Amino acid sequence: MAFTASDVKELREKTGCGMMDCKKALTEAEGNMDKAVDLLREKGLAAATKKSGRIAAEGVAFACVNEEGNISAVIEVNAETDFVAKNAEFNEFVQVCLDTIIENAPKTLDELMQCKAKGSDLTVEELVREKILTIGENIKIRRFERFEGVVMTYNHAAGRIGVMVKFNADNKVSQEPKFKEYAKDIAMQVAAANPSYLNRESVPADVIEHEKKILTEQVINDGKPANVAEKIVMGRMGKFYKENCLTEQIFVKNSDLTIDDYTKLMSKELGTEIGIEAFVRFEKGEGLEKREDNFADEVANMIK
Repeated sequence: MAFTASDVKELREKTGCGMMDCKKALTEAEGNMDKAVDLLREKGLAAATKKSGRIAAEGVAFACVNEEGNISAVIEVNAETDFVAKNAEFNEFVQVCLDTIIENAPKTLDELMQCKAKGSDLTVEELVREKILTIGENIKIRRFERFEGVVMTYNHAAGRIGVMVKFNADNKVSQEPKFKEYAKDIAMQVAAANPSYLNRESVPADVIEHEKKILTEQVINDGKPANVAEKIVMGRMGKFYKENCLTEQIFVKNSDLTIDDYTKLMSKELGTEIGIEAFVRFEKGEGLEKREDNFADEVANMIK
C-alpha cells in the first residue's frame, strides 16, 4: 500500500516521532498506519515521545572550547531531576552535543538536531531519543551559542552556570599568562554578576525608554517637579548601566575598578589594546517551569 507525505505528517502527529522514522515505519508497514504506530512503539521511539511531555527544568548549562582554543560553545540541556546532572552517560551526551556544535556550526536548534552527532552514526535528534530511553527521563536541548576567535569559557557549580566570552585580542597576546588570567576573571565576572548587556551602547532603545518611563513615574510619585525629574532620572539611569552592563560593573575581585578600568589596565600591561566583544551566560533552568513533586505521591508510586 502506497502512502503520501500527509500520511507521514499524520503519523508524526500521532507519535511525536521524527519525520524520517515515520517514513521508515510506513515503508516497512506498507502504508498501514496502525502497523506503523506499532512498529514505532516496538522500536521504543513512541515510548521516548511519551516521556517528552514531562517537565524538564534540571540538567546542566555547560561551556567548552576546542583543543586549538579558537572555537567555543555553550549549551543548556535539561532533564527532569538534578540527579541526572551527576549521571556520566548524560554528561557524555552533553559533551557530544558541544563537540557537534563546535565542528558543524549549526545556526538553529533544528539544524543541530539534524546534524550527525560527533563520533556517532545517529543524528543528534536520534541520540536524544536514545538517551531518553536509556536514562529514563525527558531530555531536551534548550539552547546553545557558538563563538569563533579568542575565547574563554567558565563553568560554575558543576553545570549550574555556563559562560563563554569572546575577546578582541590577537592570537599571540591570547597565549600570555596575564591575558589568560584576565580572560578567566571576565568569564567569572559574567557568572557572578549576571550582566544583561556588554555596554550601554548595546542596550536596546526600547529597554532604555521603558526604564526611563518607570524611573520618571517613580520620581514624580515622590513629589519632585517635572523640571527636576529629568536630571534625577539621568542619574538613576547611570546606576542602571552600572548594574546591567558588563563594562561598567564593579570588578568583583577589586571594588576599586570597573571592568572597563580593568581592561584598560591589562591593555597597558600587555602593551596592546584588548577588549571584550561578546559574552553568553546560560543558567540551568532559567525561566523554566519547575516540577513540583508531592512526596506522598512519590512514595506511593515507588510502592506500586
